[in-house]
Amino acid sequence: MSKSVELAARIKSSAGDEAPEYGLILGSGLGHLSGTIEDGVAIPYDDLPGFPHAGVSGHVPKLVVGDLEGTRVAVFGGRSHYYESGKADAMRLPLEVLAALGTEKLILTNAAGAVNENLAPGGLMLLNDHIAFAGTNPLIGEATDARFVPMTDAHDVEMRAALKAAAKEEGVELPEGVYGWFSGPSFETPAEIRAARVLGMDAVGMSTVPEIILGRFLGLRCAAISVITNMGAGMSEESISHDHTKQMAPLGAAKLENVLRRFLRT
Repeated sequence: MSKSVELAARIKSSAGDEAPEYGLILGSGLGHLSGTIEDGVAIPYDDLPGFPHAGVSGHVPKLVVGDLEGTRVAVFGGRSHYYESGKADAMRLPLEVLAALGTEKLILTNAAGAVNENLAPGGLMLLNDHIAFAGTNPLIGEATDARFVPMTDAHDVEMRAALKAAAKEEGVELPEGVYGWFSGPSFETPAEIRAARVLGMDAVGMSTVPEIILGRFLGLRCAAISVITNMGAGMSEESISHDHTKQMAPLGAAKLENVLRRFLRT
């Protein structure tokens, strides 16, 4: 029995056999959402051998399985980033477990810096594509031909349309754009932000892309939304820091929570 199947069986023994319809990976500012799950079973990552520690402040390292707005979900209250360990596949086991639970759809959220001047702190951006600027890939080392994952449809068209419709119903602006993945943990330089603009990025961050690649590798349909917490380096006078990100994230996260709840109700 593989580790992912074994862990999925352990989770089912506590949370029941019903497969979650969606997996949700929560970024900065949305960790509290896991505490609102109805009839939720919470399992700390420490109780799931091989799960990451999610050692970034603002994340809640536990898996919660239950109902949110009447939809069965598996909520990951935190993620491990590439910059924590140098391992781009740090979230592979959790996503393998999600697939082993029978889940077919994955929604990711993150905090990001704006490169497009039409985006503003406190707003949202729906990813319609991404650029893996970090220079690595979570499938490096995969021995099978399954590693050659096509990425044309990485950001699911139908899920994006449904999220846009939910945002419209909530009166929330949800522009689409391209997300650029930088390795971190240092923030980007002004020159890197200028390069990102030339390359066609609308926002930049340090997560999400590895999970999208892993999700597609595992056959999951994926969608992702960024909470814009700051303008990119050199684009404004604001001071960029992780503390600033944590302070700004809740502003957009409140809008994102409304969109996600509406999306799950439809």
